Amino acid sequence: MKNSLWKDAFNRLISNKLSLFGSIYILFIVVLALITPLIAPYDYAFQDLDLGPSAPSASHWLGTDTLGRDLLTRMMYGSRISLMVGFLATMVALSIGVLWGTVAGFAGGKVDTIMMRIVDVLYGIPFIIFVILLMVIFGRNLILLFMAIGAVEWLTMARIVRSQVMSLSKQEFILAAEAMGVTRVSIIYKHLIPNAIGPVIVYATLTVPQIMLLEAFLSFLGLGVQAPLSSWGLLIRDGAVSMEEYWWLLIFPSLAFSITLFSLNFIGDGLRDALDPRTSDS
Repeated sequence: MKNSLWKDAFNRLISNKLSLFGSIYILFIVVLALITPLIAPYDYAFQDLDLGPSAPSASHWLGTDTLGRDLLTRMMYGSRISLMVGFLATMVALSIGVLWGTVAGFAGGKVDTIMMRIVDVLYGIPFIIFVILLMVIFGRNLILLFMAIGAVEWLTMARIVRSQVMSLSKQEFILAAEAMGVTRVSIIYKHLIPNAIGPVIVYATLTVPQIMLLEAFLSFLGLGVQAPLSSWGLLIRDGAVSMEEYWWLLIFPSLAFSITLFSLNFIGDGLRDALDPRTSDS
């Protein structure tokens, strides 16, 4: 019996070595982030001012920062915030973008024109100005960071889903559903969105690293996560300030961040190839 589309896609995904490596690494990082409070060697805010910045040693495997805080501990806690921002903001972006793009593509006509012009206007607002305005109005907090990033990243998803839905809406099974009197809401949720899920999944895996980069960029500018909390972006910013004297403060957070971004992109590339119907077995 011929394997199902999803089983074939899974088999192709795990046969991709880079994608498999990325999946294992991301699973490891996620589990590590979840159990960080249980296994972290030190408190993330504990300072040893007498010790100060020290190179990697037996007691501090990745060294300490300028305030004597254990770098490994702060990286572990930083992974929680970086991953949380990446995944939650992606969910926000997908929720808005998929619904917006589906409605615009299926409705067509003036509704589609108006909705996509709104997208074009929002595209024209510089991201950094949008974030600064939100922070001036509401102050700084992680929820605001999710909102700011998610409110920008859904725009591209809306365009992707719209193009998929416009193509699907001309298919025979959609025309048959309309002829049978199925409501438009049911068609959207039961037919259009499920059949457009492939590109959505692929784009989601590529959006997470993009959002993590945005968070790192904001933290680097001092607009993101604030001390004593830490994220990989904040640690990289702090390490860049003193990289000439204390190289480990920049190298280790940068390596962790880079490998995570590469792994997420490997997964995205693997999913894109696995879900491409042109690669399915005949």
